[in-house]
Amino acid sequence: MSVSNAKLRSLLKSPLVKRGLYRSGLLDHFHHQRNRQTLTVVVFHRVIAPSDPRFSTCDPEYTLSTPIFEECLRFFCRHYNPVSMAELLDAADGLGRLPERALHVTFDDGWSDNEEFGLESLSRAGLPATLFVVSDAVDRAEPFWQERLVGAWRRGMLSTEQCRRLWHGAGGADGELELGTDRGTLEPLRAIISRLQLLDEETRGSLLAELGAALDDGVRHMVSGDQLRAMVGATFTIGSHGKTHTPLLLTADPEDELRVSRSALASRLGQPPVALSFPHGSFSPQLVGAAHRTGYRLVFTSSPELASTVGRLARCLPRIGITADGVTDDRGAFAPEKTALLLFRKPISFPAC
Repeated sequence: MSVSNAKLRSLLKSPLVKRGLYRSGLLDHFHHQRNRQTLTVVVFHRVIAPSDPRFSTCDPEYTLSTPIFEECLRFFCRHYNPVSMAELLDAADGLGRLPERALHVTFDDGWSDNEEFGLESLSRAGLPATLFVVSDAVDRAEPFWQERLVGAWRRGMLSTEQCRRLWHGAGGADGELELGTDRGTLEPLRAIISRLQLLDEETRGSLLAELGAALDDGVRHMVSGDQLRAMVGATFTIGSHGKTHTPLLLTADPEDELRVSRSALASRLGQPPVALSFPHGSFSPQLVGAAHRTGYRLVFTSSPELASTVGRLARCLPRIGITADGVTDDRGAFAPEKTALLLFRKPISFPAC
């Protein structure tokens, strides 16, 4: 008896069915057959121990606790063959082939917790990784303005009236924003952030400046130069995530942004980065060309796909974002069945960018 696609999708919504598929080995069998000649690149952002004060005020969408992160690494080792940036470069140059079901771990932005917590976990698991760093953020304590707003809201330092002023200042209309008092609810704040992102830097900066010290928590969030140097050669390869974290499609001179970032990281590390991930996943074929012209041999997008490893590896590679919601159950425990369904079924691409 055949099962319709709609029925199958309905069945896969059941946690019990998901667990059964995973524990029976059917999902792994599917993965071994379908994804044999693919590369999976995953992207994390923050990894923080629950005991660290930053954990309670960070953006939960982009943060994993250390126990969940380590469960992810065990999952990767169980189902994939992890590869390094050097192996990716060789495959792109036609000097080698990647193993079956290859996987590479990446991080975006340049958070200090990547070194404080992520490095040790990766080293214990024996997994190589690439950290894509915003060069202007190195040695800076405060996080990006988006994270500063989230932190201020979660700490109770950002009032609903201040949020309304930001909303109106960014062009939002009356009645379109519903703000509650639940500090764990971030959807209204994300709507404000989305509007602020459309403003020019000067206008946005003026609106945020009105909040004063409410945005500052006095804690270091971004990676230091010393941390970067400690990571190089240990487990991490360092790549660029742009100079300012501005989406490159919104910058006046994206090629200059790419060149300056590469030069700044080279001066800190002794050699220029060979890989780039596009800030906010914002890219175009023209930007890919600009990145290659400025010396980046591999570029990474945020397209949630698997890359084919048939033939020579492409120099523009998709990545799948890992969030806590995507890999945990309703109780907050790691759910390997959800992780498998998140990763194993993604489209297989033959990137032409």
